[in-house]
Formats: sequence, structure tokens, C-alpha cells
Amino acid sequence: MRTSALNRKFGLSLVVVAAFAVAGCEKKAAAPAAGAGMQGLPVQAVSVSLSPVPLSSEYVATIKSRRSATLQPQVDGRLTQIRVQSGAHVKAGQEIMDIDPLHQQASVDSARATERQKKALYDYNTSEIDRQKKLFEAGITSRDVYEQAQQAYGNSKADYESSVASTKTSQEQLAYYSVRAPFDGIVGDIPVHVGDYVSPTTILTTVDENKDLEAYIYVPTERAGQVRMGLPVDLTDTNGKVLQSSRIDFISPQVDSNLQGILVKAPVQATPEILRNAELVKARVIWSTSPMAIVPVLAVTRQGGQSFVFVAHQDNGHWSALQTPVTLGDTVGNNYSITAGLKPGDKVIVTSTQFLINGMPVMLLPA
Repeated sequence: MRTSALNRKFGLSLVVVAAFAVAGCEKKAAAPAAGAGMQGLPVQAVSVSLSPVPLSSEYVATIKSRRSATLQPQVDGRLTQIRVQSGAHVKAGQEIMDIDPLHQQASVDSARATERQKKALYDYNTSEIDRQKKLFEAGITSRDVYEQAQQAYGNSKADYESSVASTKTSQEQLAYYSVRAPFDGIVGDIPVHVGDYVSPTTILTTVDENKDLEAYIYVPTERAGQVRMGLPVDLTDTNGKVLQSSRIDFISPQVDSNLQGILVKAPVQATPEILRNAELVKARVIWSTSPMAIVPVLAVTRQGGQSFVFVAHQDNGHWSALQTPVTLGDTVGNNYSITAGLKPGDKVIVTSTQFLINGMPVMLLPA
């Protein structure tokens, strides 16, 4: 009797334990059912469309003024004064530098003294020939005396006129000791100093007219067949910002032997805040424009030197991220042009790309 009671109690315990075990298994089995409703990493995607993209090449360009002068002295001497600073705006004829004129001034003074001496002799012979003419006509002096007076008059006149010309030349040379601006412009670098001895081979400074500028661009010879008049040119800064847009209006008929390039020019407008004479900028020569796929820069990832994007692929109503290799073209603002790897309509994932792996489930969110 006691044994039967124990058996009943033991059987009841097994039933209770089994019930708890079954309940636990049911809870554990329910977890995957809840997880099965998740649709992957939430991402946003953009549909690929074709947009006109310029096909271009970038070169270094030098901005040059069509009117630029290098100032060199026309005489020897020491600089006594520099009247302007680099970057100063000057007017045509404005004094820029002075060279010590004392030596030339002495030459002018000597020429003037000689001129006065010749003038006195000329004046004397002028009056003397009048006197000798009257004496000859009166029969008081001989013809020889009168002719000698005529010769003396002619010689003194020639000497005086020569002296006048010499004085004028000396005075004109005196003006060379004052270096003046040839036209309105901006003074460049001044490599000389007061007290320096200068000669006609010394470069004093430059004066550039900061208007009617041109961009000098050397295009490699392998592009010679593509260069033509009117090609668009964008001048950009180091960050790619377009400073000015222009077009080629000159193509050199010769190849530069040092650079192995062809010189082309494009006119630009002077802007003191942006473009200046002798400034180096980047020049983007646009060869043509073609429709291409473009994607945001942030959508592109790189691995082992290869560029990829993640394309959202749908299969049986579920989305997954497929890693797709692409070939990049030029940048267009904040986008890359894609020359190969994508087609119109592809959905390129643009968010959370750093968390994606190939084949990973994703959930597309409204853009």
C-alpha cells in the first residue's frame, strides 16, 4: 500500500517535470519565429540614371597678361631711390626708381657751357661777316679776306648747331636716370635695393596690366588630334572649385621641345581676388560630353585597389546588398561618374555602407 502511494507520487513528479520541459522547449522554439520577421539592415538607395558628364583632362595653367613689361635701366649707375613697393598700382609715366644722375648732369652742364662758347663765336662771326661784306663792297678789303670771313661764319654756325644737338642729346639721356612706368599697371617683384649698381642688363621690376589675361596651357602631344578652337576650359582652384569658364582661342602650330606639349590659350577676365598675372591654376579641358551613370561619392568603397558599390537586389520579396565592382570616371560635384559596372535603374545603397557585406539582407527605407 505504501509502495503504491510512492509510485503515484513519483509518477506525478515526472509528469510535472515533463510539463515544464515541454513549456521551456516551446519558449525556445518561439524565438526564431520572432526573429524571422526582421528584414535586414535599414538602408537608403538611389536609382541610377544617366546624366551628361564631361570627358576632360586636367593640366596646370599659367595666367599671363597680354601687356606685361620687364623694366631694365638704359644707363649705368647706382640706385638712389625706389619710389614704389611691389604690388603698387602705377600710372603711365609715373616715376618708379631713380638712378644717380650726377655724372650725366655734369655732362649736360659741360655740353651747355660748350654750347654757350660756340654761340659766342657764332655771334661774333655773324657780325664779322656783315662787317667784312661792307668793307669788301667798299673796296677796302680784298675778296680773300671776305671769303675767309664767310668760311669762319659757316664753321662757327655748324659748330654751334652741333653743340645744340649734343646738349639736347645729353638732356634726353638725363631722363633715362628716372625709371618710369610704361603704362598703367601693377608693379611686380623688386629684386634690387637702394645703393645697388645697375646696368642695362639688370632687371629692376615688372609692370603688368592686370586685364586682358590669358591662361597658358600645355596639352600633351598625344592629345594633338583632339585639340580644336572653341574647346571649353574650366579654370579651378586646388579644391576643384571653378573660378572661371572659358574657351580655347589659340593653338600653337609648334610643339614645345622642352615640355613636349602644344601651347593653347584661353582668355580670362582679371579678378584681383581670384586670378592674377603669373598665377598657377588648374585648367580642365573638356573634350566632349557623354551620358553616364553617376553615384554619390559616399556610395563608393575601395578594396584592394578596386572600387565597389552595393546594389540592392530583390529576390522573392527580400532585399540584399550585392557588392558590385565599378569603374570610376571624373567627379561631378559630390558624385562620381561610372564608366562601367552599373546600368540605369540599379538601386545603389548610399547609407550605412561601412556595415555592409556582400549578400547581407537589407531593408530599403524611403529616400
